[in-house]
Amino acid sequence: MKIGIVLSGGGARGISHLGVLEALEEHGIHPSHLSGVSAGAIVGALYAAGNRPWEILHFILKTKLFKFFKPDTSLTGLLRIESTEKLYEKMLKENSFASLNIPLSVSATDIERGETVYFSQGELIKPLQASSCVPVLFAPVEINGKFYVDGGILNNLPVEPLENTCDYIIGVHSNALPTQFKITNIKQMIERSLHLAINTNIEERKKKCHFFIEPPRMAFFGVYDVAKAQEIYQVGYEYTKEYIKRLPVFD
Repeated sequence: MKIGIVLSGGGARGISHLGVLEALEEHGIHPSHLSGVSAGAIVGALYAAGNRPWEILHFILKTKLFKFFKPDTSLTGLLRIESTEKLYEKMLKENSFASLNIPLSVSATDIERGETVYFSQGELIKPLQASSCVPVLFAPVEINGKFYVDGGILNNLPVEPLENTCDYIIGVHSNALPTQFKITNIKQMIERSLHLAINTNIEERKKKCHFFIEPPRMAFFGVYDVAKAQEIYQVGYEYTKEYIKRLPVFD
């Protein structure tokens, strides 16, 4: 039985994917295919490379990998996404999709054509950078003469690469939407705007998932809450354990 897992974007909230994967592993649920965008692409790549969820969490805590996704209004901040390359190299066997233990698709947005592009072959790190390149905050990532930004802008639940490939698809979404959000500065306005936009584009894709994991408590975390990584991980883990208990198919 082929199980595909699709991991959404969500900045620091994407750390909850690690807790979800840990809980799924404990119940003998292992993906044969992965698809991810932005933070979900990063988690998916590090997991597909053979790293355990808790190892990836420790890596994020130690290196502060997700600090690169905080807003930086300086001119040098526009280039910070490129400086993640050496960090990725520490956890990846090599810079290629072919080196991964689990087939992975990474989605990004072609900013000039206005369309979603899926990467699953060749160089790995550049697509990861492109997939998590928040527009305006970072300069677009160039790959083969084309320019890419965060894939979540158009598709924050890239289920398409898993269709007709997997018997079951598990969607994992880290962006439960708070019903109220007080905006007091420009960073919060950017966060809220992106949150609303990406949540809208997942509605039809949710229906394509056989199972959909979305921890409600994630609504209380912000996209930049890197300091709460351990707590975010635990929320994903605990919710998934309870979710599985309610599903006879996972017994």
